[in-house]
Amino acid sequence: MTIDRRKFLTRSSVAGVAAAGLASPAIAQSQPEVRWRLTSGFPNNLDTIYGGAVVMADALKAITGGKFQIQVFQAGELVPGPQAIDAVQNNTVEIAHTCGYYFTGKNPTFAIGSAVPFGLNSRLQNAWLYHGGGNEAYDDFLSAYNIIGKPGGNSGAQMGGWYRREINSVADLSGIKMRIAGVAGEVMSRLGVVPQQLPGGDIYPALERGTIDAAEWVGPYDDERLGFYQIAPYYYYPAFWEGGLTIHFFINQQQYAALPDEYKAALDTACKAANLNMQALYDVKNKNAIRSLVGKGAQLRPLPADVMQAAYKATFELYEEYSERYPEWAKIYPDWKKFRDEGLEWFRVAEYTYDSYVFGAQAAGQ
Repeated sequence: MTIDRRKFLTRSSVAGVAAAGLASPAIAQSQPEVRWRLTSGFPNNLDTIYGGAVVMADALKAITGGKFQIQVFQAGELVPGPQAIDAVQNNTVEIAHTCGYYFTGKNPTFAIGSAVPFGLNSRLQNAWLYHGGGNEAYDDFLSAYNIIGKPGGNSGAQMGGWYRREINSVADLSGIKMRIAGVAGEVMSRLGVVPQQLPGGDIYPALERGTIDAAEWVGPYDDERLGFYQIAPYYYYPAFWEGGLTIHFFINQQQYAALPDEYKAALDTACKAANLNMQALYDVKNKNAIRSLVGKGAQLRPLPADVMQAAYKATFELYEEYSERYPEWAKIYPDWKKFRDEGLEWFRVAEYTYDSYVFGAQAAGQ
């Protein structure tokens, strides 16, 4: 019997396509439809930091073929920003995107996973969290609040804030009312500052009314959008309290545990994408915004040396006090400090010497 080879191959190809068409939906249908709600700690006009949650949700939707979707709400739409952790803990929402140090009123250990004064830069922060045991230690702490955390964005080193008047020494800080959050506020209070914790959207009106004298937020791009330069012209650097802020996705433990393994992997991948993307965006946007701000009259100033020295001393005294008062802090801090010290030693060898040379050459016009 003879076979028409062309017809056979055609029929075989059609059959293969049909089989693939049947198999694909069957596989897709084996996974459940999951719909979560996310509360952000930020207003949506701050597109880069708020946008980290959108980047994650879009990636997750694409990876899962639309089966696992997360709807993002700006701060205040579902719950106020300061209640984000409570909302996740109580399963009012499944997930939040915010800064751990906003919740140091509960326990200062919340801050160590995000940013603490004279802590890790962004590279070391990622190294510690992903491969230095940091996220495991942080999750162990967070388990008491029925949540887990996944890094979901980094700002890089931030600016030291906007001031109505120049700061020439530690003495000039005395009595200044400053918007500054978390452990940084405690350190600054020891230098004479009166710390105020305000959401991003409330900072400009407070500066305008004179309720506060100074404010820190993130860096040039966000700060320009918020308009601080119009009221407080002196722009200081660096934010010694945020050398590399990590914003976390905080997830309800039970909701996470109920996910299929494939969805857990997809969520983890999407969070990592958001973490990488945010700092890349800030590095692009800040380089343009700092030039724009100077053109609008912002007066760039380094924090005086005696301010930095006094803050450094106060910071590590505070950490020792935390170790005595908070067992959760004491459990994480020694390994964190060892990682920090060894990481800084390595960075001084290659990163710092390279950066210092090229910065100097560029400044000299070479």
